[in-house]
Amino acid sequence: MQERLKIDQPRWDQRTFSGRLRHFLSMTDPRNCLASNKKLYEAKTLLELYRNGIEPVGTTEKDVWKAKKIYESAFHPDSGELQNILGRMSFQVPGGMAITGCLLQFYRTNTAVIFWQWFNQSFNAFVNYTNRNAQSDITKSQLLGAYVSATSAALVTALGLKRALSKNSSSLVQRCVPFVATAAANMVNIPLMRQSEIKNGIQCYDENGNKVVKSKYAAVKGISQVVVSRITMAAPGMLLVPVIMENLEKLRWMQRFKRYGVVTQTLLVGCFLLFMTPTACALFPQQSSISTGKLSLLDANRLKEMKDTFSYGKSESLYFNKGL
Repeated sequence: MQERLKIDQPRWDQRTFSGRLRHFLSMTDPRNCLASNKKLYEAKTLLELYRNGIEPVGTTEKDVWKAKKIYESAFHPDSGELQNILGRMSFQVPGGMAITGCLLQFYRTNTAVIFWQWFNQSFNAFVNYTNRNAQSDITKSQLLGAYVSATSAALVTALGLKRALSKNSSSLVQRCVPFVATAAANMVNIPLMRQSEIKNGIQCYDENGNKVVKSKYAAVKGISQVVVSRITMAAPGMLLVPVIMENLEKLRWMQRFKRYGVVTQTLLVGCFLLFMTPTACALFPQQSSISTGKLSLLDANRLKEMKDTFSYGKSESLYFNKGL
């Protein structure tokens, strides 16, 4: 009898970087964006049927893995809800390359800086909200506060550095300002967007998937990893493309086609994001973990409750979804 596929677990070993990379190469594949809602729900249905052992006759392993790839690219891992296409990680390459290309091209005037930084933070806020941990509750006022704070951080950083560097710095240095602004905004946007997790803790489970406790320490760890991943994702494209463009623009043929500069930058950014999106997502395990003893750092009361109810010591490690 053929062994059943473990479709509720990642296809590749998530304990290794290479396994996580293959997993996210599949999940962030931009071609997943082309799948219609009908195809997405067909994939979901096939997985449900397979899980119950009543899949259609003739269903192959290839069909199941393909359905899993499509499903994971569009449905939230916690809630199972269909995500808006603009917030999916599979849209990071087409969406990110277009916005980043414009950020790098239109950096000379304050109006352009303000508009594209606002546009970028609007996109980032939507992505962060879409990929948050589904167990967290956040109010509309908190969402608005996170959005305004991140946009303000990006604008203050971008305009401040632009003014400071405008007279004494090369155009190459000025072209790197958007990255600094984006990094600063990520350090504000993501923690504020997920502030309820920091205040109330993120749900942690034992190795069998049973709920154990909500941990603030786990929330801080998970959110910190997401911030690092997002900055890493953007860094190569936003730092190396300006260097490439500085050299390309010195060539005669490029000087004749300056109007296509934004197209060139956008395509170059896309090449970087195509590989950096899954690479950055793979830096840390999606299902992150903490040792039970770490609860003493930010969750002393909950650790005491666990000891009082004899649940302490049953699991050496606790697991949680860090989000993307």
